[in-house]
Amino acid sequence: MLRRLFLARSLLASDLASFRRQESTFIVLNLLLLAVLLSLHSYFASFWGKPAAVLVIAVWTGMFLKAAEFVWLRRLSQPLKPGLLATLTWASITLNIALASTLSFLTDKEDTPYFVLMIVAVLEAAFRFELLSILGVVLLTSLSMFAQVWWYFRAHPPLDVGEYFEAGIASLLFAIVAVQVWLLVGDLRRKENRLANNVLELERAREQLLREEKLAAMGRLSSAIAHEIRNPVAMIASSIATAKQLSGPERDEMFDIAAFEANRLSQLTTEFLDYASTRPPNVSVIAVADTVAYVADASRAHASHKGVRFEVDVPEQLTAKADASQLQQALLNLLLNAVDASPVGGTVLLRGRDGSREITIDVENNGVPIAEPALSRIFEPFFTTKPRGTGLGLAIARNIARAQGGDLVLANNGPDRIRFSLILPSADANAQAQER
Repeated sequence: MLRRLFLARSLLASDLASFRRQESTFIVLNLLLLAVLLSLHSYFASFWGKPAAVLVIAVWTGMFLKAAEFVWLRRLSQPLKPGLLATLTWASITLNIALASTLSFLTDKEDTPYFVLMIVAVLEAAFRFELLSILGVVLLTSLSMFAQVWWYFRAHPPLDVGEYFEAGIASLLFAIVAVQVWLLVGDLRRKENRLANNVLELERAREQLLREEKLAAMGRLSSAIAHEIRNPVAMIASSIATAKQLSGPERDEMFDIAAFEANRLSQLTTEFLDYASTRPPNVSVIAVADTVAYVADASRAHASHKGVRFEVDVPEQLTAKADASQLQQALLNLLLNAVDASPVGGTVLLRGRDGSREITIDVENNGVPIAEPALSRIFEPFFTTKPRGTGLGLAIARNIARAQGGDLVLANNGPDRIRFSLILPSADANAQAQER
């Protein structure tokens, strides 16, 4: 029976957060009404009489029960089943009507302020029940008010018919409020359903677009791979074919070319695998200065061929939440790119900066800025402006940064100042989040 009267699709049962928010509102409204009504009763004691001890106890009992429900509600961690939700709703409505009736009887006056408590029961029913159940709750409140008038004039004759008329007007107002709120809630529920359907359709469309984009990306990637592999394979094949017809130094030269192209093909395959199957990061707190120093030392031999020197400016206390080996790989790609893009005798600056919730590692070099047409494609796999580059270095570095909760951006592209910034979560920010 309770399950039929209770709407499982109502706002109450939509999720735990909305149930807690709505029920908390009803509880607070009850507590405020009880406190205000008792205060008014005490203030206007000359009209309603001094509140009896039993009435004060009844008010405090009602407030205690509502406060206990509020504490229970705050600790609730799982949504309630529809049957239990219905029971809770009817228990709350019954408590409000019973408490309002008891306090009205205890006031022992033809006019009592405590019938106002019944409006909470009416509102709760309007939010959660169908129209027939709502009208049933209004009928209960009306019978309670008429019973109070009947009981009072039975004990204090003669009968004042006007009091019955006032009880009828209050019942009519309760019914109007209940129906209006029920209509508004129903309209809101329908809009929520439409919004949910729209969101679902948008999510489906998004998934479809993502699938299509993935297929298109796979097509572009396959085409790029085929293009990159075709050249070294063709060079290997032609070098070997030519070597068969030659002898001596010329034959050795053809074999050297084939070996060089084979190594380039192996490097391309390795970099592609690094890009396509980056392993999940093994994140820990690392000293950024140590990582940057290691990468700089590993790159000095490459830099020395062009006379490029490194300037390192990383605070010793700077830490980050990252995978040390993957960060080294990303920085190495950035540093080698910076060396290649620097003029002979140029300088590459490695700088670490600490923000409030993130750290930034800058790799900056002087040289010619990246051309405008290439800016939108620099992180695209296999796109490169180098004569013999693979175009995977920046793509791999950005994948690594994003997998660790950060990013890689081109922060500056001015004359003689090209700066890539690798952003990572700060170790201090992660510690603060865990403390909260």
